[in-house]
Amino acid sequence: MRLALILLSLATPCFSAAPLVRSAKSGPWSDNGTWEGGAVPSAGSAVLVRAGHTITYDVVAKEAVRSVHIAGTLTFATDRDTRLDAGLIRVQQDEDVSEEGFDCDAHIPSDGTTHGALLVGTADAPIDAKHTALIRLVMFDGMDPQSLPALVDCGGRMEFHGAEMNRTWVKLDASAKKGDTTLTLAEPVTGWKAGDKLVVVSTNRQSKHPDKKTFRDHAHDLTETEERIVRDVKGAQLTLDAPLNFTHIVEGRYRGEVANLSRNVIIESADPAKARGHTMFHRGSSGAIHYAEFRHLGKEGVLGRYSIHFHLVRDSMRGASVIGASIWDSGNRWITIHGTDYLVVRDCVGYKSVGHGFFLEDGTEVYNVLDRNLAIQAEGGKPLPNQVLPFDHNDGAGFWWANSLNTFTRNVAADCDEYGYRFDAVQTPEFSLTLNVPQPDGSRRATDIRTLPFVRFEGNESHTQRRHAFNFGGFSPLARSAQDKGKNEGVAGVGPDEHHPFVIRDYLAWDVHWALHPRPPCVMLDGMEAAHSHYALWFANYDRHAYRGLKLTDITVNPDFQPIGSQPKTSEYPGELQPMDDLAPQTIITHVLHQNDGSLLVRGTTADNGEVKQVLVNGEKARSTAPNFAQWEIKLPNATKLIASAEDATGNKEVRPQERSAAR
Repeated sequence: MRLALILLSLATPCFSAAPLVRSAKSGPWSDNGTWEGGAVPSAGSAVLVRAGHTITYDVVAKEAVRSVHIAGTLTFATDRDTRLDAGLIRVQQDEDVSEEGFDCDAHIPSDGTTHGALLVGTADAPIDAKHTALIRLVMFDGMDPQSLPALVDCGGRMEFHGAEMNRTWVKLDASAKKGDTTLTLAEPVTGWKAGDKLVVVSTNRQSKHPDKKTFRDHAHDLTETEERIVRDVKGAQLTLDAPLNFTHIVEGRYRGEVANLSRNVIIESADPAKARGHTMFHRGSSGAIHYAEFRHLGKEGVLGRYSIHFHLVRDSMRGASVIGASIWDSGNRWITIHGTDYLVVRDCVGYKSVGHGFFLEDGTEVYNVLDRNLAIQAEGGKPLPNQVLPFDHNDGAGFWWANSLNTFTRNVAADCDEYGYRFDAVQTPEFSLTLNVPQPDGSRRATDIRTLPFVRFEGNESHTQRRHAFNFGGFSPLARSAQDKGKNEGVAGVGPDEHHPFVIRDYLAWDVHWALHPRPPCVMLDGMEAAHSHYALWFANYDRHAYRGLKLTDITVNPDFQPIGSQPKTSEYPGELQPMDDLAPQTIITHVLHQNDGSLLVRGTTADNGEVKQVLVNGEKARSTAPNFAQWEIKLPNATKLIASAEDATGNKEVRPQERSAAR
């Protein structure tokens, strides 16, 4: 009976009101001859792009279709403005046209090939900067409000590539005073233009005002973060559409940011007040998001319905990246990395979310790279129904994780509700932190996730935080008995061993309440600057810690509040710790660009806890374009297959090189 129902659902749509329009052949969407029946899909239609057909979306359609099911290829024209309004867009491996079952998890079998493809620009041919590609997610009567409207990839290929910017956010070079209409940036910007929407980030934590409460209810209360529109761009000089309401300071390293939220590839909810949409990649999918804007998305209070969501893909999407994206006004987080490994998230701007912003969801995620992202105003939400980790309060962290075996570099968190950065892992009698974690060789092993160190945590910054700049490990210093259940939170005295400590390098916190709350054992703090803060080190648990390069300025209450043990001396660094490097680098190819001469320009990222010696692609050495091969590139003769791997200075070689096709 169950099989019969499944077969019936594959044969017929689950809604009777929507006429089904199938592609008849490859061709432009606007051409009547492209479609069975000889007519372009009309408002309310269900559309099927059949396997083997390539349809070029070439119109600005203001009437919404109910659904678009892509078993072939739907590619957006790059030389004109386009707009597609739909209730469901699904990239898939079959020709099912139902609205049910699109939450495909890992349940759709794959034959190892990618079938459907949605191409809103590609790495080789992004949407031209002169034009805009707009997708609007629309709610239709009869749709499931918990899951729709939506844009999902169920084992196909989904690409979003807008016009590139050299930087999506930059620091101020000079203080901008109240009433100013110009900004001087720390570096020139390209790809920014008149009409772009900006965020000028606050440099003043409101608790410093004597007539205001120390802790606001939310980050947006009394904030001095403000939005403006660009009137003119000349190198590093921006002219704004209106004077600033507040002063934004530059004082040495302490300086605010200016972020550009506008992109020419846009995914949005058509009516955020009525129904917000969400986007999702599933296991076996492929694709990337480069310089695209995701706005007014995310279903508040609904598990799994986020603005951008990589859902249980593990390493099946190794090589996927989210670069230069803007995610703002999200009802449910910015980017959720769930059961996913080897994802690169770089140069993204997150602004205004309900709940955590850049979020690793279930505690098994490893080898992901979060590099040079900006988190602004992640605001407190509520725990989500049936969430995987019961201890997560979803109370507004710019960056939140329970498994540290990932890379966090050059990120900035500012003006968030509760935390700039939050590492949390709480074991209870009902919930075990011994989880099935991927290993470098691809196997999985039961591991207490509290014992896993960072791959790399370096150059991160947190400022203008009304509460925690970096809560590292919660509040409980010791293992708890059953009688203590619920009284404390945190890692409870569990951490990595002396040979694999947590290493925090070059951490900067300023204009915050608590700069760093280091609770786990075995921590190496190699460079920290804290300024204009109430507390510097708060409730530190000095169990096999080693510190050097601390610079504390204008700590108004206490630089080392109620520690357990004594702060380690710089002269004794690394003290009781005996760090060893037995972790091999992890390499991810992020770009394969086909050149006019037939060669390939390959770019990627390598992460390691130490010094990277070399990166090889098809046996040839890549050139480092950022420190320690955090970004690299190589030009190669045309090839059908790419194999990339790295070796570090201590001789650790990557166990599982990345292999991927070089096809367009």
